[in-house]
Amino acid sequence: MADSTHVPKKIFFTKGVGTHKDKLTSFELALRDAGIAKFNLVTVSSILPPFCEIVPKNKGLPMLNDGEIVFVVLSRNESNEHNRLISASVGAAVPADRSQYGYLSEYHSFGETEDNAGDYAEDLAASMLASTLGIEFDLNQSWDEKETLFKMSGKFVKTTNITQSVVVDKQGEWTSVLAAAVLILHDGTEKPKEAEKAQTTLVAPEAKK
Repeated sequence: MADSTHVPKKIFFTKGVGTHKDKLTSFELALRDAGIAKFNLVTVSSILPPFCEIVPKNKGLPMLNDGEIVFVVLSRNESNEHNRLISASVGAAVPADRSQYGYLSEYHSFGETEDNAGDYAEDLAASMLASTLGIEFDLNQSWDEKETLFKMSGKFVKTTNITQSVVVDKQGEWTSVLAAAVLILHDGTEKPKEAEKAQTTLVAPEAKK
């Protein structure tokens, strides 16, 4: 039997925005805004595992420990151009048969509204899933048309997205946006135990001979 240790059991979605004179710090602030700055993040490609439960952020975050290595599907964008509209989005497509895998997509853009960026990310994920399920569709159709077609097929249960967009407000300062799907490898009842505090034993120095 295949080892399922590294197959995520749960997933939640989050987003954030940060502004600072330093590009890196603006990204750090966006991570804090999203609630995931305290983890060691590893970006992965875009598969929603079979039977992976989608949970709210406020339920998923407590399942993780500070400093834990956490896998994420991450979309990010940044700019220091005044009045520049930036967006970052992650789309998701969930199959009706949960023993099948679904898709997650990353998308970022400039000059696009939050709704438009989110729809595009959702379209990307849904189109990838549809192609694996053998659903025929026209790539040139609008997302609304494809969404209706996909759901009528009976092979989709849900499509969704999480998107962060913002207009860069301060000239010369960096603004970062991010959207993320955060993967949890363990079940909520199996949260790794926090490391036990090491006990220090004081040893008296040897007396000089």
